[in-house]
Formats: sequence, structure tokens, C-alpha cells
Amino acid sequence: MRMTILAVLFASIAFAAKPGLNTDTIWEARSVADPQITKDGKSVIYVLGFNDKMSDQKLSNLWMVSSDGKDNRPLTAGAFRDSSPRISPDGARIAYLSNRSGKVQIHVRWLDGSQETQITDLQQAPGNIEWSPDGKWIGYSARVPSKPDWSVRLPEKPAGAKWADPPIVITKLRWTADGQGILQPGYTHVFAVPSSGGAPKQITNGDYNHGGGAAGGGFAWSSDGKSIYVATNRIPDADYALEGGDIYSYSVDDGSVKQLTDRKGPDTDPVPGPGGKKIAYIGHDWKFQSYTVNHLYLMDADGKNSKNITASLDRDVRSPHWSWDGKTIYFLVEDHGNTQLYSADAESGAVKAVTSGVQQLGMGGGGGFTLANNSMIATVRSTPSEPGDIVMLPGYRQAAPARLTQVNESLLSQYQLGSVEELTFDSFDGKNMQGWIIKPPNFDPSKKYPFILDIHGGPHAMDGVSFKHEFQIQAAHGYVVLYLNPRGSTGYGEEFGNIIHTHYPGDDYKDLMIGVDKMVEKGYIDPKKLCVTGGSGGGLLTAWTIGHTDRFAAAVSQYPVTDWITQAGTADGGYTHAALWMKTLPWDDPKQFIEHSPIFYAKNFKTPTMVITGEADRRTPIAESEELYFALKAQKVPAVLVRVPDESHGIRGHNSHYIDKIEYILAWMEKYTK
Repeated sequence: MRMTILAVLFASIAFAAKPGLNTDTIWEARSVADPQITKDGKSVIYVLGFNDKMSDQKLSNLWMVSSDGKDNRPLTAGAFRDSSPRISPDGARIAYLSNRSGKVQIHVRWLDGSQETQITDLQQAPGNIEWSPDGKWIGYSARVPSKPDWSVRLPEKPAGAKWADPPIVITKLRWTADGQGILQPGYTHVFAVPSSGGAPKQITNGDYNHGGGAAGGGFAWSSDGKSIYVATNRIPDADYALEGGDIYSYSVDDGSVKQLTDRKGPDTDPVPGPGGKKIAYIGHDWKFQSYTVNHLYLMDADGKNSKNITASLDRDVRSPHWSWDGKTIYFLVEDHGNTQLYSADAESGAVKAVTSGVQQLGMGGGGGFTLANNSMIATVRSTPSEPGDIVMLPGYRQAAPARLTQVNESLLSQYQLGSVEELTFDSFDGKNMQGWIIKPPNFDPSKKYPFILDIHGGPHAMDGVSFKHEFQIQAAHGYVVLYLNPRGSTGYGEEFGNIIHTHYPGDDYKDLMIGVDKMVEKGYIDPKKLCVTGGSGGGLLTAWTIGHTDRFAAAVSQYPVTDWITQAGTADGGYTHAALWMKTLPWDDPKQFIEHSPIFYAKNFKTPTMVITGEADRRTPIAESEELYFALKAQKVPAVLVRVPDESHGIRGHNSHYIDKIEYILAWMEKYTK
């Protein structure tokens, strides 16, 4: 009888146990993005992302949820990519982007029924759509092709002949872009199209990129609809500029242009306040640094009386939004792994935090959040145990966010997550470091576990408390995972972020190794089963690590920089990496580049290393990975090069490839730790 009871008990425990996450859950995971709250605060329109396993496509539709979360329904449907919903000023329509006609175009849908229409038929894909204040126009940005700077008259092929593709002629300094490949001659401009359809009108002019192009920052309508505010760099040889652009005003009627900001330093993201008398924007005074904190500025509509209203806040500011009465400006701030909502009094400049707690707000792209007339805010919130969901919260007081969606609740209810805890420690020079540990499900502190150090890229970026699907999969395979923010990361102030300027990599490596030491000291890490990996800047630091220590059993360098000299000449950001980050060019000071290139420490390589990169990567071109692989194999260090077809930087274009990446990494690590 006793044996029967024990058998039933053990069977019940086994039945109740949930597995950890696996790579198949990536297909099932859904995402939310770009929440747009209605003026009355009663509803939020958002983008719901999902995956088609049979076609290997990432798709999305538009949904609308009520402020209490009880009424959640689709506005669009089908195997398309619907995105960027924007509510008309009268609240009766939404404009959005969709490929449902075969290529991305602007669509308008009436919210009181199912009527909708496609209002554009453009050859160049539109982006950054915004309604005019009177609802009669929709502004957008698009690339305008131009004639090449230099061309050759070639012989014409005979009728019906099939010749090879002609040569590609490149004449620009910045001639390539990750995700796009070789850039065709042209510039990004702002247009307006009637909201009922019709001929588009180009608003901006000149051979310069505006808003969505190299200048960045999007654009905004003036409150009277007579002007467009946009960031651009209207200077000769703008490709060579490192200081960033300025904000200009373009007349919608005749295209006449007026410069509003004029300083050395980037000014972007113009947002006019209610009534049109003031414009908020983002920027900073130019310093010859690889990282400078972006502040929130306020100026008159004519560009006068500019004032930095977050001068006392040593953190980046993004996504400014005005309250309906023009008294308050809300914005997002990254700080110590969290992303919180802040506000500034437009008159006094007083800044305060609106939210607190362990969370990252403003996830999922778009403008980060939107604001109703009653000061209710809609945004996307993520925590270590919760992928992004739509939440609402008041902008006028601290309160717990109200969760409106649970898009992954049914998925996660079937699995057990690894617990996440914070790690802090002082580095070699006393600087405090912050990171997070993910433990395997059913963690037992009396056991010894294999370990993975995951290093973020950037380097000027911040890891934090958002949900880490890939790291949870690693933990489910029995690894303790550590990810942290070494010096150079954002979210800790300008001095901390810029300290690696011209010294990258370097002391950030020391921060990471001390973090590993702290983990080993905990007693549950097997020091003979340490692994290291990271992508982009994290791939660079992984390659640097294997040239400076042999403590790791296995390494995986994902889409790394390995040679700053070749990186400068081949990457889409190579000129900036050299002229700004290194503060010189390779032929002027080759020693500077060599000293910080992992490939020149190849004689120290001993760690079995996988190198994995997308073949279409233009940010850290695959030649960087080929150099590292060659250096490993030439010295007979166990190594493998994994080339992923049709993938740009990050290997996230196709879910199948992303899953392959995860599985290859785990297989390589298990080969040397299991």
C-alpha cells in the first residue's frame, strides 16, 4: 500500500513538473508594439506580432483593446505586416502601413465600421506616417532616387540578349546600410498625401536626408498644419559630419526652409506643444566622445530661447510627448537596467520620475508611449518574467500599471522560467557594476552548474530587466546565465558610458571577468565549465576574451568586430567607428586600431570557438568573422564558422535562422561542458 502511495506521489510530481523554455516556443511567442491611445483614454490601438511557421515569416495585424482590458478585438486580419497605426485628429480613422497589396503602402480605415482604402501606390516604401492637425493630409517619409554622381556610357546589348548584371558604381562615403545592402543614389524626404488619396506632395528639398534617413528623429507637423519640423544636415559633404544635424522648418505650401537650431551637436525629434508656441526636442552639445547623454530641450517655435530642461539629469532622454494643456512634457529614461516614465514642468523645468519599480517601459518600437487628454498613458511594459504587454498608467501620479493584454500568458503557463536575480559588485577601480543572473528551473544551490556569460553589444546600450527569451532557453538547458552592463553601457551616466572612448575593448573586459569571478565565488558554478558569448559589440568582447584568457571551456563570437582596420573600411558605420570612436583614421594611427583589435592577439587563442554571422551583415561584415575563424584554424584551435544566408546584423530576419543560431550555440557549448 505504501509503495502504491509513493508511486502515485512521484507520478503526480512528474506530471506537475513543467519544462523550461525551448526554441520551438519562439514560433509561438507573440509581441505587442506601438500603442496608440485614443484622446478620451478609453481604448488603445496596437500592433500584434505573430509568426507563420510554414512560411517562416513574421506577421502583424492591428488590434484595439479597451482601457479595462475586457474588450480586445482585431481591426485587421490576414497574413500581412500591418504596422504604425496612427489615429486621426478627430478619432474617426486610423492610418497605417501594410504590405497587403504586395508592397508597403499607406492605408486608412474608418473605426465606426469595416471600410478602408489604400491611399498610396508608391514605388519607394513610405514610413514615419503622421496626420496633419486638420486630418486632411498624412505626412510620410520616403527615399527619392537621384542620378549617380558618375556614370559611364556602356554598349547596348542586342535585343533579346541575356547579359550578366552590370557593374555597381559607388561614389559616396556612406554607401551601404545593414538590412538594405548597397544604397542606391538618393535621399530621404518628407511628403504629404491627401488622407482621402491623391497625388503626394514633396515638402522637403535638397540633396540631404531628412528625418527617417541618416539624420534620424522623424518629423512633426506644426500646430497650424502650415509647416513640417524635421531634423537634417543641410551642409556640404554631410556624409562626413560627425556632429549631427539641426532642426528645420519647411513650409508645406512652397517648401521654403528656415533653420531653427544652429549649434555644434545633434538636434532631433522635434515635438511642437499645444498652441504651437513651443517645440520640445532632443539633443546635446557636441563633444568629441563616442557617447554623450541626450537631453530634453525647449525652444520657441521660431527657434529662439532654447533651454536644456534636463541638464541636471545625467541620463538619456527619449520619446518626448506633451500633455494636452501644454504644461508638462513626458519622456522615457533608462536607468540601472530599468526604463521609466519621467515628466518635466514646461514652465519651471522641474523634472521628476512618474514610475518606479523593476520594469522596462516603452518597449516594442513606435514612439515608446502615447498620451490621452486625461493624462492616461499607454505603453509596452516588460519584466524579467513577463514579455511585453500593453499597459495603461496615469501620468499625474505614481500608480501600478494596469495590464490590458496577456498575449503570451497561455504559452508561458505551460513552462517554468528560470528565476532572475540582480548581481552588483565593485570592479577593479571601484566602479559599481550591475548585472542579472538567470538560474535553471528547479535550481539546486548544492549542485555545480555550467555557466554562460552573455555580453551585450552597442557598446553604448543597456541590458536590463526585460524578458530574455533566448537566455531563458539557455537556462532551461541547465546553464546559469549572467548578463551585465560593463563600463561603456548606457543608463549609468555620461562618464560611465564614455569612459571607453578610444579604449574599446579594454577595461570593460576586466569588468566582465570580475563578474565571472563573483559568480564562481557563489559556489554553484563549475569553474571548468565556463562559456562566453555575445553579439556585435558582445561578439567583439568575446573575441577579445579568448585572446586574453583561456579560462573558458567554449566561446561563441556572434557577428563580431575582430579587426578595426578592416571594419572601418567595410562596415556601414565604419567611418564613425574610426573618426569618432577611435578619434583617428587607420593610416594616421594604425597602432590605435591594432591595440584594440582581437585578431592581433590571435597568438593567445586556445579556447574552442564558434563564429556565427549573417552573410548579409553590413554592420559587422562577415569578413570580420572570416578573419577570426582563419586565425583560430591556422593555429589548430578547435573552431567552426557558421554562415547564415540572407541574414543581416543580429540574425533575426527569419525565425528559423534565429532558432538555428540558438541551437548551434548550445550544441557548441554542450560539446565542451556536458
